[in-house]
Amino acid sequence: MIICYLRHRVAFFENTHFAQKFLRKSDAMIRFHPVCLLVLTLVNIAFSEDADRRRPTALTTTGVPEIPSVLMERLRQYQSVRSAAFRGWAQDGNGGMLVATQFGNTAQLHRVYQPEGRREQITFEEEPASGQFVPGRTDGTLLLEMASGGNENFQIYRRLGQYGRPELWTDGKTRNLLGPINDAGTQAIMANNRRNGRDMDLFLVPLGEKGEWTELMRVDNQTWHAHDWSPDGKRILISQYVSINESHPAILEIATKKVTPLPLLAQQLSPNGQTVAAAGVSYTHLRFGKDSQTVYLATDAMSEFQQFFQLDLATSQYSQLAKAKSMTWDVEEIAVDRKTGAVAMVVNEEGSSALWLLDRNDVRQVPISTGVIDHVEFTPDGRHLGFTLARPNAPADAFSWDIPEKKLTQWTFGEVGGLDPQTFIEPTLVRFPSFDQRSIPAFYFAPKNATANQKAPVIIQIHGGPESQSRPTFSGIEQFYLHEMGIAVLVPNVRGSAGYGKTYLTLDNGPLREDSVKDIGALLDWIAQQPELDASRVAVSGGSYGGFMVLSSLTHFPDRLKAGVDSVGIANFITFLETTSAYRRDLRRVEYGDERDPVMRKVFERINPTANAHKIRSALLVAHGKNDPRVPFTEAELIAPLVRKNHAPVWTVYADNEGHGFRRRENRDYLTAATVLFLEQHLVGKVAP
Repeated sequence: MIICYLRHRVAFFENTHFAQKFLRKSDAMIRFHPVCLLVLTLVNIAFSEDADRRRPTALTTTGVPEIPSVLMERLRQYQSVRSAAFRGWAQDGNGGMLVATQFGNTAQLHRVYQPEGRREQITFEEEPASGQFVPGRTDGTLLLEMASGGNENFQIYRRLGQYGRPELWTDGKTRNLLGPINDAGTQAIMANNRRNGRDMDLFLVPLGEKGEWTELMRVDNQTWHAHDWSPDGKRILISQYVSINESHPAILEIATKKVTPLPLLAQQLSPNGQTVAAAGVSYTHLRFGKDSQTVYLATDAMSEFQQFFQLDLATSQYSQLAKAKSMTWDVEEIAVDRKTGAVAMVVNEEGSSALWLLDRNDVRQVPISTGVIDHVEFTPDGRHLGFTLARPNAPADAFSWDIPEKKLTQWTFGEVGGLDPQTFIEPTLVRFPSFDQRSIPAFYFAPKNATANQKAPVIIQIHGGPESQSRPTFSGIEQFYLHEMGIAVLVPNVRGSAGYGKTYLTLDNGPLREDSVKDIGALLDWIAQQPELDASRVAVSGGSYGGFMVLSSLTHFPDRLKAGVDSVGIANFITFLETTSAYRRDLRRVEYGDERDPVMRKVFERINPTANAHKIRSALLVAHGKNDPRVPFTEAELIAPLVRKNHAPVWTVYADNEGHGFRRRENRDYLTAATVLFLEQHLVGKVAP
């Protein structure tokens, strides 16, 4: 009984050599004493509730020591950083904008009536809430989108007028995605999977009063998106999404339900005489002009990048402004003013955003500081342009651009927990050669006190997707690593990342998956060449696909990595593809490969982290939400025990009320604290005071 009790308490410190030795010895003793197993269970029950009073009740952990109160205090300011995201302009004549921000446990919607004005909270939900004002409605009617516990079965709610309780507008069970709304605010396009739980069919939904949904398009194991409603209310711009490299644009007639493909931009030859398109062709960000006869879009049909084009539906002819043709990066957003016909577009220039305005044939760039722009929208009168700007040295905030006055105005001012903004460290863009001499970009945050005589430990943070991109934006926890722990932060965009051309996107597809892991090996080589960085103290961190990258890196470079943090990561591509939500399974097969193909299945069997877990000797932290519809929780249950068999330290943090990521502040704050403690013990080399 004494052994069982001691084993329980020692388990909280399983990272130490003594603890590991004791646990191995006690395993043998307990195996031959069944009574001890019963006692151990009772001890676990008796001590599980008071193991850490700071741990939220929805979280269960193994291996995680009690979080020291002094560490929670050290983190408090950095966890109190608050941003605001622009979500649209008010339509009721009282002015102002809708923003999303988080004052409590979950992000909610707020209204700001004037620049620097107070944020008036207008949703008070337990779950994170997103939404928009209904265009054409001057009474403040609001549509909300929420899911329960992170399950991503989104439900739509309507709050009629400025006040009142939101009313459920969908069935409360199936998955719903709100699409474009007509200019009058009377109808919306909704995607819903109620027919078979997989296919997201398109429906016409009344918004004035509850009524019958009209099926517009039934899909069969395909993914279709509705982009924009024509000003005359007769047509919808839609596209079939095959992969990030391939999509097919079309027009859907509301009255007849007829789908007509848009004319495609013919492939042209590059200056050297070779065809440009080595991969598929993608058409994105489809928007109608003010006359319903013009379509604006971005496509990579003539380039490696998504370029801006104008399509005349009457003649089926494409045209391109000379200035737009010279832009050599992806157009990532397009907005059209219904009154004047002016067009705004955002261009991703190697991670940073450039905002351009097109009025007739006048093209000019809006002077905005370095950052990432999102959710661009014109005011109803066409005078202002609203958007979110996320900067590398400040939280994201809502801004507007006065078009006639050419004036930038900041509406919200995100809090930084009382920290001094002048001390924030901004990243520099670096590039390093990989195994095939391809240049790989990364953002590098260097601690100010790192020198050749005082080398800094390093954490490599890998984004998910993989069709995503790390951008130069502000993070409170990254600043904590830099200032409080002296850890350098490297954020690479390995092959397969978006933003660097469509060929780069395909370099990790299917059987090429481990080439992206080789990029991490090349980054480790680069770290070893930097005099201020300690190549003997490197950790990797990532979520979703980034979690796979963490696990795979730990199997490939066990002697070069001290620790890994795997959040909602893929541990086995076969089980992942077989159990991920049906509506996204085939989309993932295009990227990763089809597990039903015997050849690809053998590749998975060779590269899966579960098949190579015996190679992992680094410390590992695994975090996962039990309601995750994308990467099912079973992936965490697979990898953690396998690594624990190696007698490597394994900490787990599992959430009953989260899905693909931790969105509730109490859960997120605890996970952040556990991660910091994990890194201090297994990377930095000291225990938090």
